[in-house]
Amino acid sequence: MLICKASLSLIIIVSILSLSPVVFKINFFSSSAPSILCTLSDPVIILHEFYQPGNLAVGEIVSQVFFLHLSIDFREKPSEISMKEAIVMPKNYQHILALVFAIKEINENSMLLPNVTLGFNIFDNYYNGQLTYNTVFRLFSAKKRFVPNYMCDVEDQLVAVIGGLDSETSSYLATVLSIYKIPQITYGSFVSGMNDKTLLASLYQMVPNEIQQYSGIVQLLIHFRWTWVGLFAVDDDNGERFFQKLVPILSSNSICSAFIKRTPKWTYVADILDLFLDDLDKFPSLMESKANVFIVHGAPPSMLNLSWYLHMVVFDSNLGKVWIVTEQWDFRLSDYQKNWDIQFFQGAISFSVHSNEILGFKAFLESVNPSWESEDGFIQDFWENAFSCSMKNYSVISEKEPKKVCTGEEKLESLPGTFFEMKMTGHSYNVYNAAYAVAHALHVIHEFRSKSRSKVAQKSLKVLSFQPWQAHPSLKSISFNNSAGETVHFDENGELIIDFDITNWIIFPNKTFDRVIVGKMDRHSKTLSIQDEKIVWHRRFNQELPISLCNDLCHPGNTMEKKEGEPFCCYVCSPCPEGKVSFYKDMDFCKDCPEDQYSAPDKTQCIPKGLNYLSHEGSLGKALAFSSVVFAMTTIWVLRTFWKHQDTPIVKANNRNLTYTLLFSLFLCFLCSLLFIGKPTSITCILRQTAFGIVFSLALSSVLAKTITVVLAFVATKPGSKMRKWIGRKIGDTIVFSCTAIQVCICSLWLFTSPPFPDRDLNSLYEEIILECNEGSVTMFCLVLGYMSFLAMVSFFVAFFARKLPDSFNEAKFITFSMLIFCSVWLSFGPMYLSTKGKYVVAVEVFSILTSSAGLLSCIFFPKCYIIVFRPELNHRGQLIRNTFKKTEREEKVK
Repeated sequence: MLICKASLSLIIIVSILSLSPVVFKINFFSSSAPSILCTLSDPVIILHEFYQPGNLAVGEIVSQVFFLHLSIDFREKPSEISMKEAIVMPKNYQHILALVFAIKEINENSMLLPNVTLGFNIFDNYYNGQLTYNTVFRLFSAKKRFVPNYMCDVEDQLVAVIGGLDSETSSYLATVLSIYKIPQITYGSFVSGMNDKTLLASLYQMVPNEIQQYSGIVQLLIHFRWTWVGLFAVDDDNGERFFQKLVPILSSNSICSAFIKRTPKWTYVADILDLFLDDLDKFPSLMESKANVFIVHGAPPSMLNLSWYLHMVVFDSNLGKVWIVTEQWDFRLSDYQKNWDIQFFQGAISFSVHSNEILGFKAFLESVNPSWESEDGFIQDFWENAFSCSMKNYSVISEKEPKKVCTGEEKLESLPGTFFEMKMTGHSYNVYNAAYAVAHALHVIHEFRSKSRSKVAQKSLKVLSFQPWQAHPSLKSISFNNSAGETVHFDENGELIIDFDITNWIIFPNKTFDRVIVGKMDRHSKTLSIQDEKIVWHRRFNQELPISLCNDLCHPGNTMEKKEGEPFCCYVCSPCPEGKVSFYKDMDFCKDCPEDQYSAPDKTQCIPKGLNYLSHEGSLGKALAFSSVVFAMTTIWVLRTFWKHQDTPIVKANNRNLTYTLLFSLFLCFLCSLLFIGKPTSITCILRQTAFGIVFSLALSSVLAKTITVVLAFVATKPGSKMRKWIGRKIGDTIVFSCTAIQVCICSLWLFTSPPFPDRDLNSLYEEIILECNEGSVTMFCLVLGYMSFLAMVSFFVAFFARKLPDSFNEAKFITFSMLIFCSVWLSFGPMYLSTKGKYVVAVEVFSILTSSAGLLSCIFFPKCYIIVFRPELNHRGQLIRNTFKKTEREEKVK
């Protein structure tokens, strides 16, 4: 029995957590307060321990070995834990060697902790919560005795604990260490489900919070446009927390999970086998999923189940996927998986804690052999399982195969990377930095105390009754450069300020692998930078960027439409409608082309629209312009002919001046059509309709004056007629001037109020922009046309009623036909004008101008020109009078 300083309550807590029987009694040695005499029997024999004495000690809880347990049926005492068979993770032995190497360097550095020797005490928690509590209490006990809180002397005083590898172990340790306020430095990721700040007050993390990795994973998926992914996690609290955190982030970034697979948590053998067999049939369908990207979260040994699934189901290593794994994953295999092929993990991408090569560490590893440290309780199992040999002097013959005898000359560098690495891993780098963080914190305390005492009173740190809680202020503000030249510093949350490395795993057929840093996630900006060209993908993808989508990509020219009843990442591709395009693959919607552009037939680009107007270069424009000039020249020829024969009866018969005015107006009508041909400008737009309206009004006024003159002349020749006074030049000039003046006033008012202007019609034609003249005021335009229609109708009706007058004085018949053509042309102009678009609208108007003008010219003047040119014998007064009398007699006989 021992005299313990622990309180009664503490002993009860220890007994409960470690399941050890307690025997205690009160003994009074003196009148002072009674001591508690306690006997704590060792509940479990810890087989794996590494101890080195020192003035101060650093504890470490590692996870190298785990046992296959049988189910508890409550027929045995709970303290009798069934450890039937050990499974060793050889790769984790480096975590132990990293601390040993760091303590060795610290003790050899006389400038860091003078007169103080650091020791260490390393235990394996066997991936078991109950044993984790047991091992942490062993750190409070005397060497080789399980008496928590008992100290025989001032040596080996615990100053800090490094551990654990996974979040669950770290939480167990924090529960106890927070009571003592002993600094705990985790070297693996930690996601606490506890909100009690007291429990986390003594916790320092060498790995940034795991939540930051989730942001990096999402950025990685967005970077490679992967929207259909599978999720794997251990079926425990941490795995559930992983799904609860990551899935909403994925959804908010338009990424869907093809499936969510919870792999069984490592538990009792029978339960594991049952769960494994239940899922074995379901696993092939997951591997055949269209999702080519799998995100894996979890810590060993539970994630070893995933390796077992793949080994049992995936016989074809060409069935490759892109595995994105979190920091806990380090591609470690147990001794049972020594011969397994891990080619299906080729090209995996992991978020790993940044690490660097430490000078001298490789040489230190090369010096390790089975006899290097007598206190190393880990090396025998490590060596035997790593090299498949026996440390005993005889071969151990098993039922399956014999084991050779270990020579001790085996080389660690000959081991595959899944078993052991000669390069310092991220977790080992964290252990190394954690040891130095403790040493530097102690150094700060030592320097402070040395300065506060006189030289005579100076004592070493071990004599100054150091308490672990006193290291917290120094640890919180610690900042130093390690031997690799990198700064170690914690933030206000106790997390190491460090970036995540994005690592690409290149796995070779000989079971070795290489880590290639292909990117980095900045801890401060939370942004991901990655070098695509460095990544080596699984050979299945032929070094092409893998595609992980619910369905094939929608090519440019198409847009995504959701499938009913499917996740939003599953969609169908629909062509973009007219006028819209999609430039890239998998666009959520088609974009409208600018107004001056139109979509290509394949809807992949916007093409600038061409200009549409009645151009002089076009065949239609050339034809109309040529016709206009020909008719204008014809009008000049008619005018010249009439001018040359102005004294002949046929020219003098119907007011020679009105004839000249009409011919001149027709000449202007033909020429004004040229204003409609060519690119619209401000001047041409103003002149087009106004010149057309005024000139045509002049022509129609002349026709109306000629018709009225014919009627008045015929009426005036009757005996006793009072119309003689109206016959003369003035009546014709008055009609022409007044009728034309009205149109001039209308056009002037139009120009002053809302004049025509150049405009662009972007919508009427799909592939062209119509350059046109905007009429400004549609009302004024209609008024101009309406007035011309009024003049035409009046001229037509007057000429129609005067068509039977004698030929020698009468042009009414020719005017009637000409006005019939004129009115027919302009009546058909309306429907054609409204039903055409672009330059054809202008062409219709030009054609109407030319046709109606030509109708007036041909019907009124061509018969006279025929007589003047080809039948001059008929062009004299006697012949005209004779023909008139003959026609009158024929008409009387008919009556």
